[in-house]
Amino acid sequence: MILDDIEEFAAALAPATALAGLDFGDKTIGVAVSDSLRQVATPLSTIRRKKFTQDAEALMAILDARSIGGIVIGLPRNMDGSEGPRCQSTRAFARNLSRLTDLPIGFWDERLSTVAAERALIEADTSRKRRAEVIDHVAAGYILQGALDRLRHL
Repeated sequence: MILDDIEEFAAALAPATALAGLDFGDKTIGVAVSDSLRQVATPLSTIRRKKFTQDAEALMAILDARSIGGIVIGLPRNMDGSEGPRCQSTRAFARNLSRLTDLPIGFWDERLSTVAAERALIEADTSRKRRAEVIDHVAAGYILQGALDRLRHL
């Protein structure tokens, strides 16, 4: 079930379950998870995209292993708030994923999440090579943490 409104998403979540955050891109899917109290987002891994079925299989394995209760997908809006082609492909991915799971799927505005992740990695003196390896799941952590902070104040 896909819910655009964060309040509806919150209402659909089972209590005391962890959430997964996804940074969906053309080549990779960054994955982050929260604790069951939904306080802290932790970057977990990056899935190298192949075909949807393989991507979904890898993602579902992570979700099942971590007992995830909901999915937050970063929605890459344009800076003016409009939705472009990347939003359309993200929504299409969410629709396809919703056919494979009953977990609630919500969206979170991900504008500048990759920029924030890159800045944090640079401040941590991470090498360029290492930044390229971890940027997607660190950005997923920023996306999920934003959603967790909002859910905490509902």
